[in-house]
Amino acid sequence: MDTADGTTRLVMRNIRKAFGGVRALRGVTIEARAGEVLALVGENGAGKSTLLKILAGADRPDTGEMTIDGQRVQFGSPRDAHAAGVRVIYQEPEIIPHVSVAENIYVGELPSRAHVVDRRRLYARAREDLARYGFASALPPTELGERLSPAQRQLVEIMRALIANVRVIAFDEPTSSLSNVEVDALFRLINRLRDDGITVLYVSHRLPEIFRIADRVTVLRDGAVVGTRDVASTTSDELVSMMVGRDLTNMFVRQSHDAGDVVLSVRGLTSDVVKDISFDVRAGEIVETAGLVGAGRSELAHAIVGSETVSAGEVRIDDRPVRIRNPRDAIRAGIGLVPEERKAQALLMDRSVRDNVSLVVLRRISTAHIVRPRAERKLTAEFVRRLSVRTPSIEQIVGNLSGGNQQKVVLARGLAMRPRVLILDEPTRGVDVGAKAEIYQLINDLAGDGLAIVVISSELPEILALSDRVLVMKAGRITGELARSDATEERILALAMKDEIATGAPS
Repeated sequence: MDTADGTTRLVMRNIRKAFGGVRALRGVTIEARAGEVLALVGENGAGKSTLLKILAGADRPDTGEMTIDGQRVQFGSPRDAHAAGVRVIYQEPEIIPHVSVAENIYVGELPSRAHVVDRRRLYARAREDLARYGFASALPPTELGERLSPAQRQLVEIMRALIANVRVIAFDEPTSSLSNVEVDALFRLINRLRDDGITVLYVSHRLPEIFRIADRVTVLRDGAVVGTRDVASTTSDELVSMMVGRDLTNMFVRQSHDAGDVVLSVRGLTSDVVKDISFDVRAGEIVETAGLVGAGRSELAHAIVGSETVSAGEVRIDDRPVRIRNPRDAIRAGIGLVPEERKAQALLMDRSVRDNVSLVVLRRISTAHIVRPRAERKLTAEFVRRLSVRTPSIEQIVGNLSGGNQQKVVLARGLAMRPRVLILDEPTRGVDVGAKAEIYQLINDLAGDGLAIVVISSELPEILALSDRVLVMKAGRITGELARSDATEERILALAMKDEIATGAPS
């Protein structure tokens, strides 16, 4: 796969960076060639995101230097990085919602006449550039940013880079919100960028992607480089061992639990998205909800907890009907939800671990409406210990933690509610292999303690590893149910695409 010409394009040498008492980077050195894809892998907290922020000009290193094509560069801002031909495509691209695709692409350099945007020239230029890079059918120039899919948002960011004569482009977990079709399209684009001599840095927790798209891979652990390997001469096992520094082979083994009585019963639940959904979950049971992008799985979770308007149906807890009009009602009924988007939907990023964990149980740890500090600290410390949250203290700002530890904080808050039912929406999204194994074990232990658990996941190996039963959804409806002993990737996919298979229509 190696198409690089051997010329060193980017060098980041002896990069060090600390945030307060946390040393994020400890003398990291990486080299990337022109016309190659260099993957960066490591557990959450290994330093990948910090390294990309320094490359993007969003953070400055404490020490170290950076060169591009042999010339030393210093970035005081993202504008400096852009001027040097460097772009970072983040997991959640920055899109201006109420303006068009064309305006998003050329923001800062819109063609104008008499100080008014010349839309005819703008859209003509956009159509020409989109056609040149093969995106004409994927990105209508007049479409508003707020209407774009995750894949289209990434294409807008990529177009911004391409029209600016990019030399180095970095992707941070680019496939986390993409369908398989969109992933294929992204990989075709990355191959084209490499063929054009552009240096591509690719950060992902998904090792199969690394072997599919990268030429070399650099492994980071605890803020330092462990080593670099040619993809063609390494294995997943070797990379995992380098990443975590320990053997994960037997780190998670699913244990069977005897299911108890029905805890959660959903009957005929209907909203704008989900249609006539019925299912039960028993104490000690893990029920996975599978389906393709847009199947309605997250909408089902939000309908159950009252954050989506329900037009029909009933939810029962321990065979008693409960009226859930909003998430507060769900908490009172004993239903906890850990949502998919931890930053947007769950965490207060500029508040402490303590504030985030205790947020939903303040009444329980208060007297006369005044929070008891000792009780709050004790509760938080208990869950930090139980979930092995890696943080200097419970007063650490959540935004300074790694993605995996942020996810554990969200889980801690959910468990602090003392729920009877816990709904986990993509609980390991953006989480490294080591943290995944820990979260799997936690879910397994919670089921062993008698908690009724619903897991929504897009990763078929995860579904098969965790589930007692699998509910498969398509277009807002359940298309089938599989027992653990009957569930295979092929059967799950067949149910997820049931109508297309039956009619012969393309998926």
